[in-house]
Amino acid sequence: MRYPNDDLGASLAASTMQFDRATLHDDLAALVAEGVYLGTSSWKYDGWLGTLYDEARYVWRGRFAQSRFERDCLTEYAEMFKTVSVDATYYSLPSRKFLDGLASQVPDDFRFGFKVTDAITVKRTPNLPRFREQAGKVNPRFLDPEVFASGFLRPMEGIRGKVGVLMFEFSHFSKADFAHGAEFVEALDKFLDAIPRDWPCGIELRNREWLVPEYFACLAKHKVAHVFNAWTKMPTVSEQMALTGIIPNPELVAARFLLAQGRFYENAISGFEPFDALKEINDEARAAADALIEQGMQTPGRRTYIFVNNRLEGSAPWTIRAILDARRERFGRRSALPRSDP
Repeated sequence: MRYPNDDLGASLAASTMQFDRATLHDDLAALVAEGVYLGTSSWKYDGWLGTLYDEARYVWRGRFAQSRFERDCLTEYAEMFKTVSVDATYYSLPSRKFLDGLASQVPDDFRFGFKVTDAITVKRTPNLPRFREQAGKVNPRFLDPEVFASGFLRPMEGIRGKVGVLMFEFSHFSKADFAHGAEFVEALDKFLDAIPRDWPCGIELRNREWLVPEYFACLAKHKVAHVFNAWTKMPTVSEQMALTGIIPNPELVAARFLLAQGRFYENAISGFEPFDALKEINDEARAAADALIEQGMQTPGRRTYIFVNNRLEGSAPWTIRAILDARRERFGRRSALPRSDP
């Protein structure tokens, strides 16, 4: 990882240049044609105005209208990207109205990544005000297949054609939650046995010591992806990619580039807001994303979803542009190359 006081060269300098929308659009479209979907974590960021977003589209009666921007900017986002991670569904079960509203703003070839609601993935409810009287208590809906089927999947049915991947983010479990990783794998196996098998699902772990053969075997049994995740206490994505069995579903790969190793969420917020420019360069994350792109392009029938967060380097669109620029420079042409002949 390199920081602003080091030799960042052209990559950081690029964040002061004009955002090359046309080239990025073409590169992303070429990747989608090869089964690789590259997008961001969420999309309503004021810091992207003037680069990804045209501020003039959200002016009402001579003034920028924040409400109009937040309501309509997904349409402009989808003119560039063909996927996005919807983080809002992690905080509450989605309604049919909410999902239909999202789907109505994007074209038919757009694919959403949805985070599964924490009501299903958190074993002990965090001590946060939003949980009220349930804060700190054992969650009775943890890995409840009926809650998932009725509360999460049923509203999704109406937009099923635009669902790319459903991601179960499991926050770090303590010994009080599971004494051993085998207990979690047993609970996960029972849950996956009980839910519909025809939805594209991925599991994101935050317990690095649980990335063991038994976990990957469970995912392979159910044709569920492991969600590669760059996060504070996890092995880097490159290190995860080196593990045996890391692609349990050869038809589906998902990755979320969230935080650099050792960095906490709050520090990234304070250091990177308003997310309008690169603040540092994470060479490992960029290399891992590039490797996942290449693997996806070279694997017929696979769908690869890669989501980049502002908190990785400071601005997700600029990070994505840098990754694709590097591919173009390396290959001497557009970033998405045709698959090699078998």
